[in-house]
Amino acid sequence: MNILEAFASEQIKSEVPAFNIGDTVRVHNRIKEGARERIFVTTDKAKGTLKEFSTEAGYETFVVPDNVGGRFSVLTAVGLLPIAVAGIDVDMLMKGASDAAKLYNASSDITENDCMKYVAIRNALYRGGKSMEILVSYEPYAAMFNEWWKQLYGESEGKDGKGIFPASVIFSTDLHSLGQIIQDGQRNLFETVVHVKNAPVKFEIPFDEANVDGLNFLAGVDLNEVNLKAMQGTILAHVDGNAPNILIEVEDKSEYSLGQLIYFFELACGVSGYVLGVNPFNQPGVEAYKKNMFALLGKPGYEAEKQALEERLK
Repeated sequence: MNILEAFASEQIKSEVPAFNIGDTVRVHNRIKEGARERIFVTTDKAKGTLKEFSTEAGYETFVVPDNVGGRFSVLTAVGLLPIAVAGIDVDMLMKGASDAAKLYNASSDITENDCMKYVAIRNALYRGGKSMEILVSYEPYAAMFNEWWKQLYGESEGKDGKGIFPASVIFSTDLHSLGQIIQDGQRNLFETVVHVKNAPVKFEIPFDEANVDGLNFLAGVDLNEVNLKAMQGTILAHVDGNAPNILIEVEDKSEYSLGQLIYFFELACGVSGYVLGVNPFNQPGVEAYKKNMFALLGKPGYEAEKQALEERLK
């Protein structure tokens, strides 16, 4: 029995009227029993609509820290709850972050501290006219990590007319779409490459009797080796094209290494913001579009703004 059948037989009660082809039918499903045991909520400690709703329903809640911005909240209950539900070892994730904290706070000497070295290099490049940083990975599984990184740096540094614009790519796929502009376009960018040294899976390239694509010289080679050579060749080409590269090496794909990397980027982001001369922990700019949306959607209290904005849109 699959999960939908289980819900249908044990927990879901719905009323489906008779209908003909072409009719629109709305079906309401409700889990009536066991919700309190299944639903967990991350919300404010004491206030807010979700907090009130959760308390009323009897759901267990985890606190969103008041003094931690969303982009920095990966290692709080906000991030750890869904990470744990996904079956990831949060203890090892936190151990990695904890060990990174000890390592990167032990010395501010950039010759001994890779995190502070990253801060120094990216700010030196920015002052030299490199106003865009591209986070590069050669593994598709890093795509969502890259999305988090973009918010972390974009929302933390982009203010007061300053900031390094954060972008991201997955190579070698994005080399086909963006390789040309990175190689030969405006020289205002640099790349930060995250390389996982020890891949968890190996795949040996097979021998093709017909050698249709002329690639039999790669037969027996691990696909990870091909990926590595693609990275090395690309770094050399982009550096030759005046796109400086920073290489960050991660030991493996484990929770421990991920925790280290998350802490590395969060600490570097905070320090880098102060080096840049901005407050990395606020985001005043994001309120502007929200106020405009509320006004245009007719939220009570925004009547004057609504009229003014609609005049501008005519």
